[in-house]
Amino acid sequence: MPSNEEQIRALVERWAAAVHDGNLAGVLADHAEDMVMFDVPPPYEGVRGLDAYREIWPPFFRWQAQGASFEVESLDVEAGEDVAFAYALLRCGMPADFAADPENRLRVTFGLRRREGRWIVAHEHHSFPLARTEPDVAEAEVRRLHQRWFEGTAAKDLDALMDAVADDVVSYEHDQPLRYVGVNAVREVCAAGLEASGDGSVAWDVPDLTIVVDGDLAVAWGLNRVSVRPSGGPPIESWSRGTRVFQRRDGAWLMTHQHLSYPYDPSTGAARTDLRP
Repeated sequence: MPSNEEQIRALVERWAAAVHDGNLAGVLADHAEDMVMFDVPPPYEGVRGLDAYREIWPPFFRWQAQGASFEVESLDVEAGEDVAFAYALLRCGMPADFAADPENRLRVTFGLRRREGRWIVAHEHHSFPLARTEPDVAEAEVRRLHQRWFEGTAAKDLDALMDAVADDVVSYEHDQPLRYVGVNAVREVCAAGLEASGDGSVAWDVPDLTIVVDGDLAVAWGLNRVSVRPSGGPPIESWSRGTRVFQRRDGAWLMTHQHLSYPYDPSTGAARTDLRP
């Protein structure tokens, strides 16, 4: 006969497999009618009773069906004769979540008791580390996103420049028209900028980049420095102003708005591209 530890390990693994498969009956199996669950989202007093526990899973299954993972990575069990607990780390999230934070894991603790010869779950506690949503972590993610853009410019990699640009982006560019709507319109602007450098090199950076994050919204601003070195000609450097707005969607930061401008000479109404900070 399997040991208590082996029985509990098998129980938890069956539960995780049922969650992954969207099998509600399998998720509910081996749970007490009066169970209590402390879940990641509210209510803060917990999900109390098997009927309430049943109600939380259909929305999770719909989210998971979009491509999320739910996999046990580690599992430890401590079992007595009639009471036991187990704790596990699970990969739970979309591919974009793991790209942004590869080390993040869902933490689950189970409290179990034995009734009439079988182990049942009396308590579950699910949580993610709070650091996952700390502003400094999110700011670092948005800053790395900019760095990828800078490197993509130097490599003249148009696809890299389109990385993290939302399909529904609205961009106020330096030139007409008043606005560019959609990622394809912005792609054309970026392509023209790369082509303008010809066979020479081009570089873009924002030396004074400032980023502010609040939840799933981030704003970045600073002075854009563009340096072009045409083959056979003198280098050209220009500065402009830039503001970019980002939203975190499905765990990934995407630029949803951009506003670029040159200062202008009030006496002539002409844009000034030769000013320096």
